[in-house]
Amino acid sequence: MTIASLSEIPAAGAGELSVWPASTTRLPHGDVAVGGVSLVEIADRFDTPAYVLDEGEVRERCRTYHAALPEADVLYAAKAFLSRAMVRWVEEEGLGLDVCSAGELELAVTAGFPPERIVLHGNAKSPRDIETALRLGVGRIVIDGPCEIARIAAAVGPDGHQKVMVRVVPGVSAGGHEKIRTGTEDQKFGLSTTDGSAQDAIARILGQPQLELTGLHCHIGSQITEVEPYLLALRRMAGLMALVRDAHGIVLPELDMGGGHGIAYRPGESALDLTALARGLRAELGESCAAAGLAVPRLVIEPGRAVAGPAGVALYRVLAVKHTGGKVFVAVDGGMSDNPRPALYGVRYAPRLIGRHSTAGACTATVVGRHCEAGDVLAADAELPGDIHPGDLIAVPVAGAYQLSMASGYNMVGRPPVVAVHEGTSRVLVRRETLEDFRSRDIGN
Repeated sequence: MTIASLSEIPAAGAGELSVWPASTTRLPHGDVAVGGVSLVEIADRFDTPAYVLDEGEVRERCRTYHAALPEADVLYAAKAFLSRAMVRWVEEEGLGLDVCSAGELELAVTAGFPPERIVLHGNAKSPRDIETALRLGVGRIVIDGPCEIARIAAAVGPDGHQKVMVRVVPGVSAGGHEKIRTGTEDQKFGLSTTDGSAQDAIARILGQPQLELTGLHCHIGSQITEVEPYLLALRRMAGLMALVRDAHGIVLPELDMGGGHGIAYRPGESALDLTALARGLRAELGESCAAAGLAVPRLVIEPGRAVAGPAGVALYRVLAVKHTGGKVFVAVDGGMSDNPRPALYGVRYAPRLIGRHSTAGACTATVVGRHCEAGDVLAADAELPGDIHPGDLIAVPVAGAYQLSMASGYNMVGRPPVVAVHEGTSRVLVRRETLEDFRSRDIGN
């Protein structure tokens, strides 16, 4: 299918399934299929908890970005979710990749991704991160602080060459939660134009012959659903590019506007309209560059959540139901070790009973995890059947981003597997973490 906007990607049916993958279909006996595969079948075959990832949804969202911004470089933000299969899908769909560590970079390159199409980020790059990036031939390194300039230049050596960008703080506050707003000067990322640190870093890079400054980078936050903050940031970035030209006589050929494109986690929530974003970025870039007498730079964007998030579904088995203090608590076999986002950011999900039809009226329940934390809540104020009971299956959509990538070993529960579905088939991409994994890593006595 051809799609003009992420917000227009169709889901199976309306209402409660509107945030599910487009391939979602209802099956008999209350079951649901994604990618042509029954979720009950997946739970029975691979156990729970489990992440289900719809390959077709991932690929279609990659194509959507290409269609909306054919003149731009689209880099998938690996921090949202990364596996060897995801690397292959992204590469085959023509996207680049942005990574934040030697681990992400090594996995991507060993899975066959061209290193020249990879950008390395990070506010505190370790010596290993830098060494790995140079050894593998990463396309760009985004410099986030002044101390990185000499460090990278020294690692490159007098006869080497590395393309770099500078991460700039544009002074724009945007994002779904204060902990994911990264465009202002009160957080750890980037260099400020207000105090001159960005301009100083640019001058210092230009004084290092083995470093080639290709452009500027900014990232204003995550889970952003409005276009205007991006346009304001772009306007300020273009202004800085004009200052660089005037001060140093160079025209930077690239402008990376980052990602943070918001998606809907529950029916009725807003999502960033990619068509409107593309139209706005294109117009603002042209106008700002024309006003400054600049050649239009190559635009770069870095979607992660908007590609992977809506393609995932998390499956849990109900372990206990408790009526206490006027509330209904539904405890499942996962929790904050496989999805810390509700505890970190107050994210709200829309879980659904699958595997049976219920004639009971709806009740408002709190879906909680199995961990020893009062804050281990997966979904507050969830609408579930009043007869929900142990053994039931619960599916939570929009689980493809920032769940496995942020999963932990808390309580040694073990991280769930990732099961890919596509055109009626399923396969494990990432296996379940087992008790043997915990035993084998502990080598002390």
